[in-house]
Amino acid sequence: MADAVVDAEREYAPSESLDLRATLGFLQRGRGDPVQHPVEGPDAWREVWRAQRTPEGVASLRLRVVDGSPTAARTVLVSAWGPGAEWSAAHAPELLGDGDDGSALDSLLEARAPHDAAAAALQRLRRRTRGLRLTRSHLVLEAAVPAVLEQKVTGVEARRAWRQLVRQHGERAPGPAPEGLTVMPDGVGWRSIPDHDWHRAGVGPQRMATIRRVAAVAPALERTLTLGRGGAAAIAALRSIPGVGLWTAAEILQRSHGDPDTVSVGDAHLPHVIGTWFTGDRVDDEGMLALLEPYAGERHRVVRLITSAGVEAPRFGAKATIEDHRAR
Repeated sequence: MADAVVDAEREYAPSESLDLRATLGFLQRGRGDPVQHPVEGPDAWREVWRAQRTPEGVASLRLRVVDGSPTAARTVLVSAWGPGAEWSAAHAPELLGDGDDGSALDSLLEARAPHDAAAAALQRLRRRTRGLRLTRSHLVLEAAVPAVLEQKVTGVEARRAWRQLVRQHGERAPGPAPEGLTVMPDGVGWRSIPDHDWHRAGVGPQRMATIRRVAAVAPALERTLTLGRGGAAAIAALRSIPGVGLWTAAEILQRSHGDPDTVSVGDAHLPHVIGTWFTGDRVDDEGMLALLEPYAGERHRVVRLITSAGVEAPRFGAKATIEDHRAR
């Protein structure tokens, strides 16, 4: 089936070897994400399928490494099916990090490394992870809905809600897509989900209302892509929607716009991870921003480097309770 006649196809050869998992994994909402399916087993991440709702219609997108390895791809074959196939193939290079320029961070690290141990460690990490690119999906609503679902709940709860709502209210991906690959609802679809389905998915009234507000202005959100890869104007546009704060805006811009700088302020764990990397101690948001300040313009890229290394802060206190309200 995967070899069926395609609606659009191209080869993409990145300027440097590409780590498919490190790059596209940032878009995935857990192993059971119905919107993105990487292959598993010995060839894990050699092939990735995505279901996309593009400005030109729905599409299935297959990204397959045909030269190199999943962590050092030299050529990726891009195949797409559906009304949005041409759009998906045209934007696939940016989805894979094309146009993402990390040279500013390289220059910062080069200047700081001789007298700053943390910068020297970051420089070594940067050299080991050259295949990590910042993706730019151009799909703002796709980034916005799961970001809102993740507000003030555990990742387990948010991913469960995303899976349930997309599977129930989305549509099967076109073409020879793997079983279960699903295109998420459009703006009208998200607004039309009845209250009881949100409740069964464990989504409370506040997040439900915020997603409906976001979906109502979806076309305007897509126009923020003309503002570049992020910045104050894009943040302000997103935050003008009630219920969308700085954390949510950052999570959106990092994925849809490829923003290299905006930091997810307000995250429950991120400040502790960043503090542990730089100082060995946990810090709060203010402390995290102070540690990242020397890398202004590239702060999110620094965060991605640190989190890609698997750094975890010591955890204290009780774990957050995962509640299930679906039967209530």
